[in-house]
Amino acid sequence: MPKQSGLGWTTCSVDDAAGSAKVIVNDVTNLQISTPRGVQDVTGLDKFAYERILLLADSSITLNGVFNPTTDASHDVFKTVTSTSVARTTTLTIASKTLASELLYTDYNLTRAQTGEFTWSAPGVLSDGTIPTWA
Repeated sequence: MPKQSGLGWTTCSVDDAAGSAKVIVNDVTNLQISTPRGVQDVTGLDKFAYERILLLADSSITLNGVFNPTTDASHDVFKTVTSTSVARTTTLTIASKTLASELLYTDYNLTRAQTGEFTWSAPGVLSDGTIPTWA
């Protein structure tokens, strides 16, 4: 497959508080995904350059979007973030590549800009100890 742009996401779904996947791809305007690994420095006294080993895997996401109060849309998904501590399956697909993770969303930040835009952001972090991998 050739290189491509970030256009054409086919899936962005997040479970609501009841565990039902809701398709919010049309409400999300941009996102940031991170899948870092911890690193331990194991450099011995006899070395002149670092030696490192990989540690635990992690994942985080920040979804940003436009406020949509329609039933089963993004507001329905995130409105309970501050009152529940349930992990939510988050599934992203672009170019037939899918990343699914169990995430805890830690905030549902609503912003009304001076110019009138009403947007939201929702950061999430890995919750279940399963290494996130693209399939």
